[in-house]
Amino acid sequence: MITFMYKTICITNRHLCKEDFLVRISKIAAEKLDSIILREKDLSKDDYTALAEQVIELCREYDVPVTLHFYYKAAIGLGVRRIHLPLHILRELTDGDKAFFDVIGVSCHSVEDAKEAEKLGASYITAGHIFETDCKSGLPGRGLDFLRKVKSSVCIPVYAIGGIKPDNVPQVISAGADGVCLMSWFMKQL
Repeated sequence: MITFMYKTICITNRHLCKEDFLVRISKIAAEKLDSIILREKDLSKDDYTALAEQVIELCREYDVPVTLHFYYKAAIGLGVRRIHLPLHILRELTDGDKAFFDVIGVSCHSVEDAKEAEKLGASYITAGHIFETDCKSGLPGRGLDFLRKVKSSVCIPVYAIGGIKPDNVPQVISAGADGVCLMSWFMKQL
């Protein structure tokens, strides 16, 4: 078991796993992270919902919160009160939909996005991508100055995402991040 000294969120991508995805989720959940965001955006709503049911059950065993992604109506149907959304989906949510959720995370790629997400009721944002990453191949990272600007523009927690690995976590925390999101490292190396 690894001890994470900072707030840590795992973002899933089953295509990166070299083993069965649910086996990997069990290993990650055993690490007692702050949350696992089930971000399997290539799945249909029905397939996503079926996978979410399995992931929720696994995470319940370890008392690790699951945050669903994109399909907010599926989250409501499953009784999951944590959602992570692209900004354009948050813009479309009704006040009633927002009221269902205890936690609403939003992906942001600019200071303007961060300010808008906060105004629309986001509980936290992910700001990225900070470093170069295979997930955004060919696009340079926005860097630590970007992270500082985003953090100083909002009052809600900011999680750094994009190219985050255990060895660069202290840099992003020093730049003001409230926590970190890791995808590739959890999917491939843990």
